Amino acid sequence: MQRNNFLVGVILLIWFVISFVTNILGPLMPIIIQTYNLSLTMAAFLPFSFFLAYGIMSIPSGIMIERIGEKKSMLIAFTLNFIGVTAFGLFPQYGIALASLFIIGIGMAMLQVIINPLMRTAGGEENFAFFSVLGQLVFGLASFVSPFVFSYLMTELSASPINNPLIGALASLVKDNLSWTALYWLFSFIFILILLLLSFIRIPRVELKEDEKSGAAGIYLALLKNRDVRLFFIGIVAYVGTEQALANWMSEFLRSYHEVDPNKDGAQAVAWFWGLMSLGCLLGLVLLKLFDSKLILKLAAIVSMVFVTVALFGSKDVALYAFPATGFVISVMFSIIFSLALNSVAQHHGSFSGILCSGIFGGALVPLIIGSLGDAIGLRYALMFLYITLAYILFLAYYAKPMINNKTISLKEMFNK
Repeated sequence: MQRNNFLVGVILLIWFVISFVTNILGPLMPIIIQTYNLSLTMAAFLPFSFFLAYGIMSIPSGIMIERIGEKKSMLIAFTLNFIGVTAFGLFPQYGIALASLFIIGIGMAMLQVIINPLMRTAGGEENFAFFSVLGQLVFGLASFVSPFVFSYLMTELSASPINNPLIGALASLVKDNLSWTALYWLFSFIFILILLLLSFIRIPRVELKEDEKSGAAGIYLALLKNRDVRLFFIGIVAYVGTEQALANWMSEFLRSYHEVDPNKDGAQAVAWFWGLMSLGCLLGLVLLKLFDSKLILKLAAIVSMVFVTVALFGSKDVALYAFPATGFVISVMFSIIFSLALNSVAQHHGSFSGILCSGIFGGALVPLIIGSLGDAIGLRYALMFLYITLAYILFLAYYAKPMINNKTISLKEMFNK
């Protein structure tokens, strides 16, 4: 198929939207807790609902997409997203929020499964590596931008009179004087625009490679009997759990222990967490050309433990820097764990990838554990649970015995070139 630059642009736009919506929950967490007077455990059920959908739907989504095609699947996914955010906008209650996030999670899980094979088809096999990295940068950029959009929206909504027509339109839709829910009406408008765009463009049928196809149930069962498969699945659970626990609890920790305003400095700390994670991914690409991936994973796990300690027990100013810096360090973990996993199993990589993607459920499990512990012993000590997840990642770095190691070049070779 001939390269389709317009479709590549649309896919990058979808990456941006996925991240923009998905990663806003962290900045919102302190406000949601105060709005509904929630315990930390009840608050933790919000990311739990979202990532539970990811864990449940990753494999079924792949099977469904193979049967009905990419365009229909994307339209279904964005329709689910629209229903989820609009339902909460109309009925901004805690119970509706749980259901809304679950529905949005299903839609986002479907989109994540579609995007990479579609990018390979639209951008060309020879450009896939470049566009994959570009997609990750766009994803990180959206996560960086969304908390600033939230802060701007909150500032404008509190102004009197409201001079911006868009802000005024959002304000008119807000129910029960919960101004922060205007963000969900903004999401609704975005999803409508995406649905209209997708309705009028042609999306090619993707011929999946063998490592992108979902296998039969028997293949999944056979893989799950493999010890390496189970250990690397837990590794993905540990990583995503660590990432989401930091993103979701960071602003609430800063509010509780350092009286940081979640609408401004708390939101900005979360923004820089995602922004530095994107920069860390770029550095990771360079490091993987110079050093063995297992060594990088070991160092990342150890340094992350140090940064988490400094963030939890340091002063306000130290915490405001240490939390985002942790995002920079953990950024290399997901890709390394995923590649070590695939290089540790000889066949059925498509089905194995589906199992690993189900490990995104860690984003539901670990924040919930920390929230429950936080009600019992305080959020500071509850966040020390991250030592366990990071220690497990460190264990994997020592345990992994990939069939093929990442190719590296020496600094001498690089300069001679």
